[in-house]
This record gives sequence, C-alpha cells and structure tokens, in this order.
Amino acid sequence: MKVIVGLGNPGLIYAGSRHNIGFETVKYLAKSEKIALKREKGIKALSGKGKIGSSDIALVLPLTYMNLSGEAVKLLLKKHKVTASDLLVVCDDLDLEFGRIRIRSCGSCAGHRGVESVINSLKVNEFNRLRIGIGRPGGNTDTRDFVLARFNRREKTHIPKIINKAVQCCREWIAEGVVCAMNSFNRKDI
Repeated sequence: MKVIVGLGNPGLIYAGSRHNIGFETVKYLAKSEKIALKREKGIKALSGKGKIGSSDIALVLPLTYMNLSGEAVKLLLKKHKVTASDLLVVCDDLDLEFGRIRIRSCGSCAGHRGVESVINSLKVNEFNRLRIGIGRPGGNTDTRDFVLARFNRREKTHIPKIINKAVQCCREWIAEGVVCAMNSFNRKDI
C-alpha cells in the first residue's frame, strides 16, 4: 500500500489558502478516483482507501493543523503497516515559483513546519514529497500572512491546472515510482 498525505489546515477559515494546496490536491485526487475521505477513528485525520491503477492507496488529510501533521501521519503509517518509502507528502513551497512542482525522495524540511513535523514524528527524512510552488510574497508582506491568505484573482485562474498537474505527478509516482515522476515533472518547462 502507498499513502499520499495532503498537508494543510482544517476549517473554513483556511480553505483556499496557499498553505492548503496540498489538501486541495489530495481532495481532487480522491474525488477523481471516487475514494471517500472519512474521519479516521482514533487518529485526527480524514482518510480513504482504494485503488489507483493496480496499487492499493490510502489518501489522507491530517486534521491536526499544519505544525502537528506528523502525529497523524505516524499513526496512519503504523495502522496500515506502511514504511516511509511508500509515503508521499504533498505540500506548498514558498521557494518554488508559483505553479512549479517538484517531487523528491528525501531531503530537509526547507523551513516547512508541516514537513518538519513529519520528519520529527517519523524520525526519518527519507520519504517522498511533492512540493507545489506558491512563490514568495512581495514587499514587506509577512510570510506567515502570505501562506495563510487565499490566492489572488490572477492566481486562482491557474489553480485548477496546477492541481491537475500535481495529481498527474501523484499518479505517476504510484505507477512508476519517484525517479520516473522526477524525470517527468521536475523540468522547468512543465
């Protein structure tokens, strides 16, 4: 089984925010694959199991808030008897230009508190992560305010295409593995 986790914050106040693009990507994947996301008993998360292609998949949205995401991820991996190598974490990234995506098999948290929580909870950094570029704020805008704000009108027009590209990357990771997904989606011209 493979587990795909979308990082974000629960609640309507955060819906549509830049920080929740990981949530939105996994929700879109669940909807397109007809995988129902339900409250996970004993774990602060929504999750659903199904098949994508020939692979068994669990899709997960932690409900612990971003900075504690690792708590839910750790419990779900244990419940499903999945190792970190079969985990894909989908999250936003300030250091990637808006709309770019990048998938990797390991690395640091790069300042992302949700990824940091997963690393700290699992005690490893060798898990796959799909980062979706939200760009950096201009001027004197605080990065915390920027990530928790909703996309502006111009950006919103591109979000469906960006999420669709991220979902395609998730599907390729499931079917072909991280190296193939990296070769297909990490190029700048995508």
